[in-house]
Amino acid sequence: MSKQAALPVLGQDDATCCAPMVREPLGEEDAAALARMFKALSDPVRLRLLSLIASHEGGEACVCDLTGPFDVSQPTISHHLKVLRDAGLVGSERRGTWVYYWVLPEALAQLSALLEIPAASAQAPA
Repeated sequence: MSKQAALPVLGQDDATCCAPMVREPLGEEDAAALARMFKALSDPVRLRLLSLIASHEGGEACVCDLTGPFDVSQPTISHHLKVLRDAGLVGSERRGTWVYYWVLPEALAQLSALLEIPAASAQAPA
């Protein structure tokens, strides 16, 4: 497997994905894709795993580095990593006996763009 992103990089002006909700409603396909990402992140273990991977030196982490901080079994960690991968939040690559994971920045950008509040809307009403 290569580190090529599974999700396309889209500009903020690109209407095909993830316009902030305050500007226009989500389409059915975008809502389904984003819901999978948010559902994957709704579990505390998966949220912590994503954080550990993102903050790991070099931007990627071996599965062997991800099992220690949790009070769950290695197969459970593998399951959570599969959920994150299937949701399009992380990429992975097998190197010998280990699998390495990295966060897909495009996915985080999609989530961030969805929740972004334009500057004019961010001010509290008078």
